Amino acid sequence: MDASLVLIVSACVFLAIGVPVAFALGLSTATTLILAENYPLMVLLKETFTGIDSFPLMAVPFFILAAELMSGGSLTEVLLRFAGQFVGHRRGGLGYTNVVSLTFFSGISGSALADAAGPGSMLIKMMDKAGYDRSYAAALTASTAIVGPIIPPSIIMIIYALQDETVSVGTLFAAGILPGILIAVAMCLVNFYVSKKRNYKGDGQTPPLREILITTWKAIPAILLPVVILGGMRAGWFTPTEASVVAVFYALVCGKFVYRTLEWKALPDILSRSALLSASVLIIIGLSASFAWILTIEGIPQQMAEWLIGMNLSPWMFLIIVNIFLLLFGIFIEPLPGVMVLAPILAPVAVKLGVDPVHFAMIVIFNLTLGMITPPVGGLLFVTCNVSKVPMTALVKELVPFLWAHGAVLLILTFVPALSTWLPHTLGFK
Repeated sequence: MDASLVLIVSACVFLAIGVPVAFALGLSTATTLILAENYPLMVLLKETFTGIDSFPLMAVPFFILAAELMSGGSLTEVLLRFAGQFVGHRRGGLGYTNVVSLTFFSGISGSALADAAGPGSMLIKMMDKAGYDRSYAAALTASTAIVGPIIPPSIIMIIYALQDETVSVGTLFAAGILPGILIAVAMCLVNFYVSKKRNYKGDGQTPPLREILITTWKAIPAILLPVVILGGMRAGWFTPTEASVVAVFYALVCGKFVYRTLEWKALPDILSRSALLSASVLIIIGLSASFAWILTIEGIPQQMAEWLIGMNLSPWMFLIIVNIFLLLFGIFIEPLPGVMVLAPILAPVAVKLGVDPVHFAMIVIFNLTLGMITPPVGGLLFVTCNVSKVPMTALVKELVPFLWAHGAVLLILTFVPALSTWLPHTLGFK
């Protein structure tokens, strides 16, 4: 029995009946090993553990812990006040506050789900009390939260760099800054349009200069975390993995000694939440690795690469086809397993066609991240519905203008390579 056919069909069946993506990949791998009889069942265990047996992957739990420590240190409230003082008084002010706050927080968490479940839930409640439609607040939060994996530090960028040796973690971290800002600007434009149409008013008051200076001063330590990470990596003081440990100590110092809101008794809960989230991420990575192993052994990446190259596509036509494919693929597969499976297949083809590997990496990451807000599998939609108590149908209806805005950003990102490559080259990342 053809192993690749069994693998793909069984994965589709498991996903169709609602099995979580990580376990669907693991079960389809086990099914293939049993039915195809080409390889021993021990391959599943071996490749799962091999997939997470990587020194750079140690950065993932440490960055997750750093984000939890920052949240435990009342960082969310600090960033909310900082963002609100500049835009809260304008029409649609709380919507802008939502976008700016989540963009700043994404520079700490590296996770879209953490952004939506943490500061996102607070912002939805604030917007609801201020007279915004709760479903609109939820849609704005979900749409903005996908900045989390784009602006550094980003867990998905660490995973991508492990799959494609032509790019480094530091390069991808730098490459994500401008696209992340562009996404935030696009969300603000949608908020401007909707707020004007529905007459969502601001509070009408600009804080005194003294209050602005004090709030800004308090927010500086939190805002500087991405700068410390990127700056230290660029200066050669530490590797991305070591940067994650530095981030943990930085977050601990900020929460305990700068903001003085992090209590020692809260650490066990913070460590527990970090461990659970880290375990879930590593399970996805491990089972995706076993799934990708069978694809590789069966020669699927090589066959697909030869087929794409044989089509004699121009680089731009290749990117258009990849965009369409990734958008459809991302509807059903979460970003992490998507990167694990697709990056080794598509990245080499892109390089052979003359596409800059950093540019291509950002296209792949943004496309797969968009899948988090597209039904039926979009993880961000379920998290946002849960924290906002908004029905899925109402949330999806409000998402439409945001999806159009994301589509426009994707086109700009695709046809303006400098948006991804200029900053890494300027900062000297290789």
